[in-house]
Amino acid sequence: MNEDDATDQSNKEARDNLLRDYNSILRESAVLTTFSGILFGFLLNISINFSAEGNIVERVILAVALFSITVAISLFIMPVIYHHVQYPYKSLEKFKIRSHRFLLFGIVPSMITLYLGLELALDRIIGEFSFFIAAVPLGLVYLFFRMRK
Repeated sequence: MNEDDATDQSNKEARDNLLRDYNSILRESAVLTTFSGILFGFLLNISINFSAEGNIVERVILAVALFSITVAISLFIMPVIYHHVQYPYKSLEKFKIRSHRFLLFGIVPSMITLYLGLELALDRIIGEFSFFIAAVPLGLVYLFFRMRK
């Protein structure tokens, strides 16, 4: 094996690693966008079929939930947009850091939406305690996250 073959092999491995990193980030974005899109459709369906007898608190909660999931979807698709606008990249690390930030910032509004959606569903069943009960799953997720070390 001569030096040219070794260099070609090294370049091929570097290119394969680069493509794997890009694909990993874009797949994460696709999964989160799909999840958020389904949640958005569910909330949009509720808002369209929302009865006139719903009180103002429920309407505000639904509006905030729709707004927050819209922000989350926008943040989750940003790595794909960034990929198409900035391609070819000068720095993979810069792409990875920015994509990671977009996805991380999108998690906050998606968690808010999950909380508000659960609160809306529980409000019809439990009543005014639904604000507290809806926080339990998110509190458990936070607790398990903190205990992971």
